[in-house]
Amino acid sequence: MRVPSAHPEAVARRTHPGPVSPVVRPYGGTRLSGVATMVGSALSNQTGAAIGSLAFPVLGPVGVVAVRQYVAAIVLLAVGRPGLRTFTRRQWWPVLLLALVFGTMNLSLYTAVDRIGLGLAVTLEFLGPLGIALAASRRRVDACCAAVAVAGVVTLMRPRPSADFLGMGLALLAAGCWAAYILLNRTVGRRVPGAGGPAAAAAASALVFLPVGLTVALRHPPTPAAVGYAVAAGVLSSAVPCLADLFTLRRVAAPAFGLFMSVNPVLAGLVGWLVLGQGLGPAEWAGIGAVVAANALSIAVSRD
Repeated sequence: MRVPSAHPEAVARRTHPGPVSPVVRPYGGTRLSGVATMVGSALSNQTGAAIGSLAFPVLGPVGVVAVRQYVAAIVLLAVGRPGLRTFTRRQWWPVLLLALVFGTMNLSLYTAVDRIGLGLAVTLEFLGPLGIALAASRRRVDACCAAVAVAGVVTLMRPRPSADFLGMGLALLAAGCWAAYILLNRTVGRRVPGAGGPAAAAAASALVFLPVGLTVALRHPPTPAAVGYAVAAGVLSSAVPCLADLFTLRRVAAPAFGLFMSVNPVLAGLVGWLVLGQGLGPAEWAGIGAVVAANALSIAVSRD
């Protein structure tokens, strides 16, 4: 549910942490402020998704995602200020692929949230970055982490009369898009200086969703409340996490950043329960816990 970060390697560091950057200050108030920012960013991200879902009855997931794309483009263009006229073909193709993946990821995730709830959708989506991190390692502990994650997914997707397999499939599509987003972000970061690549991708995705948003608005005239919910989702799930990443990655070690990313499925479950009344049973919480534990253990014992 994140937007393309203004830091080209931000997402890669969340899932496959490397050496601590020399700009990180691991002690004192700076570290505490970084931790507070990570928690606030994750909570903002999931709260934004929950608020955005309140507009589904009027705008539908497509309309809410369209507004989110507009907000993401405005924020990242202001931060990245890409020189679009100077882009070469070699730079444009991964940027456009990133835009396609970005839009598909958000659309599939929000549609999944509408069908299976916030907690389950975000947990299944989290398999994307977790898969990238585990696939890059040859350690036995990561094989164990993968087994734990698979057990959690089986628990979440177990066949039952009320199971919405289409919603689960859409969440897994979002997971695949997030994995592709990580790989494309690395390519864009190498070929486009600064934050210009992610900003250009967000702008291209917003342009694609412009006619979509207009069509939704004409067919289903939005209410002020629905527009407010959608804009709030864009701000809380796009603008705030983007700016928080800029702050956090300068103050907190990458492994710590990755560990705190693991709390997103848990926060999604809690926010879905508190804001939307989407209760989860013991089996669902056990599945979420298994996926979170797999990611946390993999990062905690990392030797990178």
